[in-house]
Amino acid sequence: MIEAVETAVPPGVGVIVVGHFPLASGQWISPHSHTHHQLAWTRRGVLSVAVADTYWVLPPTRALWLPAGVVHRTGATRDAVLCSLYLKPERCAVNWTEPTAVGVDGLLAHLIAYLAREDLADDARLRAEAVVLDLLRPLPAMPIDVPDPVDERVRAVADALLADPADPRSLEAHARAVGVSRRTLTRLFAHDTGMSFDRWRTHVRLRAALALLAEGRPVSRVAHTVGYATPSAFLAAFRRTVGTSPGRYLNSG
Repeated sequence: MIEAVETAVPPGVGVIVVGHFPLASGQWISPHSHTHHQLAWTRRGVLSVAVADTYWVLPPTRALWLPAGVVHRTGATRDAVLCSLYLKPERCAVNWTEPTAVGVDGLLAHLIAYLAREDLADDARLRAEAVVLDLLRPLPAMPIDVPDPVDERVRAVADALLADPADPRSLEAHARAVGVSRRTLTRLFAHDTGMSFDRWRTHVRLRAALALLAEGRPVSRVAHTVGYATPSAFLAAFRRTVGTSPGRYLNSG
């Protein structure tokens, strides 16, 4: 297991310090935490943030609040620039204790860019920071959990599905491939991940789909790519799991 690193944030005049970090497609920052609260956002491309087994996909219409001390990994499914707002916990009026997705509209996006300026007067910066804090609003959609198995037989099945979410093989076929009975693999999956095989595979498929949809690919093509026979079947699974439609999830800002 890679040990998480705690990173310090340079001091700023007010509550918020802004940092920018280019990320290439497929690049991930190793597990780490911050001494400050963080708001992770990108103006272009698609970010992904993982906290333990929970995974968020962040197009430019949404950001993720990460409380100080929360260990996380950040990556990009398309070339992106991670824009991080670091907020001093002792001076921040927002104090959400769990990772929280927030909507990003045009005003908030402009304010983030404004606060990134190095020539900003102190009083102007403080006024802009107050407006940013007023604009932070939680979004209701749930993140997607994909628990990481430990048992080597479950891990082998999981690796196959992660490599190809559209893999059509049944639980019984996967069980034969790893040398156990269907009943044994059912039990192992539930014990190792806290989910049934079908639910875990659904989460894998939806997680893969979100990144593709955020890149602008049509729903019909994405549904087929991640293993659904029809767009309607995919949309129904998405709504059951995430709590809203893909369109509302990705454009909620």
